[in-house]
Amino acid sequence: MSSVNDSTFTHTVLLLTGMPGHEDDYLWIGIPFFLIYVILILGNSLILFIIKTDSNLHEPMYIFLSMLAAIDLGLSLATIPTILGIFLFNSREIGINACFAQMFFIHFSQLTESTVLLYMAFDRFVAISNPLRYTSLLTLPRIAKMGLACMLRGFAIILPLPLLLKRYRYCQDNVLSHSYCLHQEVMKLACSDFTVSSIYGLSASLSTVGLDFVLIFFSYVMILKTVLNLASRVDSLKALKTCGSHICIVLLFYSPKIILSLIHRYMNSSSHLLQILASYVNIFVPPLMNPIVYSVRSTHLRGRLSRIFVK
Repeated sequence: MSSVNDSTFTHTVLLLTGMPGHEDDYLWIGIPFFLIYVILILGNSLILFIIKTDSNLHEPMYIFLSMLAAIDLGLSLATIPTILGIFLFNSREIGINACFAQMFFIHFSQLTESTVLLYMAFDRFVAISNPLRYTSLLTLPRIAKMGLACMLRGFAIILPLPLLLKRYRYCQDNVLSHSYCLHQEVMKLACSDFTVSSIYGLSASLSTVGLDFVLIFFSYVMILKTVLNLASRVDSLKALKTCGSHICIVLLFYSPKIILSLIHRYMNSSSHLLQILASYVNIFVPPLMNPIVYSVRSTHLRGRLSRIFVK
C-alpha cells in the first residue's frame, strides 16, 4: 500500500532464494548439497580427531590445520539451516535477527580462516628460513595466543556489520538473491542511507582479507628467495614440497572470492545464475577440499587415516 508510513514500517522476515527457474528440481539439487555437507563435516571432524589424539601431530603446522578445520565446521553449521531448508523443505523465510546472526558467523568464519592461512604462511616461512629456531619460535603457548588474537580480530571487525544494519529500516523488497545472508545484500534492502555501512564493509574487507592475501604472497616471495639460496637442489625441492598443501588451500580459498567479485563487477544481470553458482563454490569448496588436500599430501595424516580405516 502506497499510503503506508515508511517511518514506521519495516520487514521482520526476509525471503531467501535458491536457484530461480529450477524450483521443480530443488529436491534433486538438495540431495547433493546434503551429501556435500555430510562429507565436509565428517572430513573436518576426522582431521580434528586425528590431530587431537596423535601426539606426533602436535606440531605448529597441524595445530594451525586443526584451527582451519574448526573454522570450516563453524561456517558449514552456519549455512546448513537455510541452504538445506530451501532445497529440501522449501523453507525460504528467515527472521531479520536470525539473518543478522547468520551473516555475522559467515563473515567471521571467512575472516578468521584468512587469518589462519596467513599464520600457516608464516609457519612455512619460519620452518624453511630458520629451521633451528622453528620449535622455539612457534611454541604451543604462543600458538594459543595467536589463535586467540585471530578470534578477537574477527569478532572486533565483523561485529559492527550487523550492529550497523540493525539501525536501518527495511521497507523495500525483502527478497535476498542467495540461500544465506550476506552483508552486501542485506544492506541493499535498507531504505535508509547505508553509506557508513557500505564504507565500513569495504574497508574491513580490504584491510583484513585483502591485506592477508598480500602478506601471504610476500611470505612466499621470501620463501622462494630462501629456497633458491639453498646449495642442494634436493633440499630446495624438499622445502618447496612442504609448502604444496598450503599453496593449494590458499588458492582454493581466495580464487572463488576473486572470481565472484569479478562476476559481480563485470557481468550483467543476465548472469544471476552464474553469480549464485559462484557463491556456492565460495561457500562449499574450501571446507570440503581442505581436509582432502592435507590428507592426500601429508604423509603423517595419510598414514593415520589408513590405520583408522584398516582397523
